[in-house]
Amino acid sequence: MKFVDEAYIDIAAGDGGNGCVSFRHEKYKEFGGPNGGDGGRGGHVFAVADPNLNTLVDFRYSRRHEARRGEHGMGSDMFGAAGDDIVLKMPVGTIITDAETGEVLYELLAPGEMITIAKGGDGGFGNLRFKSAINRAPRQKTPGWPGERKSLKLELKVLADVGLLGMPNAGKSTLIAAISNARPKIADYPFTTLHPNLGVVRVGPEQSFVVADIPGLIEGASEGAGLGHLFLRHLQRTRLLLHIVDIAPFDEGVDPVAQAKAIVAELKKYDQSLHDKPRWLVLNKLDMIQQDQRAALIKDFVKRYKFKGPVFEISALTREGCESLIKAIYLHVKTQQVAEQAPAEVDPRFAEPSDS
Repeated sequence: MKFVDEAYIDIAAGDGGNGCVSFRHEKYKEFGGPNGGDGGRGGHVFAVADPNLNTLVDFRYSRRHEARRGEHGMGSDMFGAAGDDIVLKMPVGTIITDAETGEVLYELLAPGEMITIAKGGDGGFGNLRFKSAINRAPRQKTPGWPGERKSLKLELKVLADVGLLGMPNAGKSTLIAAISNARPKIADYPFTTLHPNLGVVRVGPEQSFVVADIPGLIEGASEGAGLGHLFLRHLQRTRLLLHIVDIAPFDEGVDPVAQAKAIVAELKKYDQSLHDKPRWLVLNKLDMIQQDQRAALIKDFVKRYKFKGPVFEISALTREGCESLIKAIYLHVKTQQVAEQAPAEVDPRFAEPSDS
């Protein structure tokens, strides 16, 4: 299925039903009291995070979503029924923003999370509400309140622990296919990957993490060049970035160090916080280099690149070095998960007094 990560929709909650003006008409009672009921509230519009969805493609073909209005009030003290609510199922990781102002309204981060994105209008009052000691026969009623109407932009950010970053043909798709259950398209031409691929990497029983492969970046991506700029947002929620570098490019005159620095520059231009994320260097395609030349080539690359973080040397094609990389990634991701779940330190000024 084609990966669709943006969609625009119009939603309308139901209007409230109108109140009713009515009086009792009973035998032998010439002046019956008021008995007009209130109108029912309009239906709400909810959004729920469905873990079984991974695309917003359904909203490309169904843009208008309206809840039913509440029924009008009736005589005999009968209130109108509430309008039916509607529930819009969206992938986990969907960000809902106001299409006109760009303000972020909601985020669906947990499976099963449900939020109200448009409230139905309250029902109007019937004349029964206006009865008083000095107004025995009120003829007032109020109309129902209108439901909320919004134009929304839906944006899906892939929820992955690890993001693969690199130039086209750096070997990202080969790597994700080698270490996970993902089966991306792999070919020897640039921009083979046209949409993000998610893969689950199994380290052991109940030990796994999710890795995302996005289209390769080129210089100028932060300004819209190439395909990768469309998907840089998917790296913003990852815990770790793996910078995949082709250490043995086919084209003569191509400097892997210059390419690596260009990618990092694009990250910084796009988002400083993304640039500041933990980033590991993964030198790929060792199988293309003679065994006796590897050490010198890698040493020269690291020295010129001046990279101070972890460096891994692998061949995604032959899986050489992949096992140690997987174990290191899992340990890093697990450590971050534990740190995120740790309770925050309580300021001593607001700590509860002890019994002693």
